[in-house]
Amino acid sequence: MPQPVSPPHEKETTSERIGRYRKEIQDRLIERVAAPKYPIAFPSTLRSFSLGEVAEILGVSGSYLRQLSIDGLGPTPETGTAGRRSYTLPQINELRAHLASTRPKEALKFCPRRRDGEKLQIISVAVGSASTTTSFYLAQGLALQGFRVLAIDLDERGSLSKMFGYLRTGFPVHNASMSAVLRYDDDDRVSMGSVILPTKFDGLNFVPGTFELGDFEDESSRRCYSSKWGYPDAGIRMVNALKEVEEKYDVVVIHCGHGSFLTAAAYEAATGVLMTVRPELPEILSMTLSLGHFQHFVSLMEQAGRPVAHDFIKFLVTRHDPRDLSQQEAVAGLRDSLGNDLLTATVWESGAILQAWTKNLSLYELSAGDVGRSAYEQAMETLSSTNAEVMDLMCQVWGRPPIYVSQASRTTIAGKAKSPSRMA
Repeated sequence: MPQPVSPPHEKETTSERIGRYRKEIQDRLIERVAAPKYPIAFPSTLRSFSLGEVAEILGVSGSYLRQLSIDGLGPTPETGTAGRRSYTLPQINELRAHLASTRPKEALKFCPRRRDGEKLQIISVAVGSASTTTSFYLAQGLALQGFRVLAIDLDERGSLSKMFGYLRTGFPVHNASMSAVLRYDDDDRVSMGSVILPTKFDGLNFVPGTFELGDFEDESSRRCYSSKWGYPDAGIRMVNALKEVEEKYDVVVIHCGHGSFLTAAAYEAATGVLMTVRPELPEILSMTLSLGHFQHFVSLMEQAGRPVAHDFIKFLVTRHDPRDLSQQEAVAGLRDSLGNDLLTATVWESGAILQAWTKNLSLYELSAGDVGRSAYEQAMETLSSTNAEVMDLMCQVWGRPPIYVSQASRTTIAGKAKSPSRMA
């Protein structure tokens, strides 16, 4: 027996009909979970770090940290079996403060937070190969090094949010993303601080990506093609939103989604842009298309009288297999084209990173035994080398001497001295 056909809404266009379906489903889901403000799984506590790991993070010897503990200086570590000492990340940051006060000549090394007159670093990671993973490990790596970090997910599907352990229920969340901060209706807009959430990493906060980012894109598109409003000022709104909280952070990592107007806003707000690429010809071609979009967005800002002057635009090779001859040639070709704008370090294709992802964790949250020591150490070396280059770029902008690349070349959190990323 045929099902009854619902009567069409009077004078409803096809696009309006599709939009009605979407809104009705979203409204029902929101009603169903209306009680909790954030229907999310808040993260568990971050693991403690061994004395050896802490020594590598801080760039001091393990014997020195052990003596500090014996002398009762700095935070009191947890003592496990056989007297092994371990520290939480908040305790590591306490150690940073202690070392900075007792060794003032090395204060910047131990406590790298920006000083008066140093501007907030805003790094926009463009959509590309492993760009979500890059944003994730960059934000966590910066927090481990003592920076105050804000990570922002501009993907309406919440790809970065899921890596942080948020929005696992899949329910839509109202007023939880940058959409709520950037809204064109001033009466409905919320403060930047109201959408910032904690993470398990001390010093790292987070703004999730939700379905409402898609609504913001739709509204921006309508305004763009309307003679009443003209080109949307999403970029100005993004800049102003970040100014609300800039005193609380040293660096903002923005994970760009696929939305045009939000991506343009991220580029306008950025002080630096990081573009990722896998060293395979189809992926390199895809990256050039992203560059074309980047150029288009910047040209629109320039035409609007808002010139964009990034401190750096850098390229990062990800998912790299240095044993693959074709990839070696691709990396060489990229270096010929981009010169020093291609980071020296490359992030290797890693089963350890994939295993961590399947556990909804990062490698920083795991120990070597969880994924295999060799794979863990190799992955950590490439991540540490990449983050070191980015941190030295930040130091250069702030007028500081570079220290992180040389530090990473000597040692990594995993304890190996030679970075395989230099072998490619």
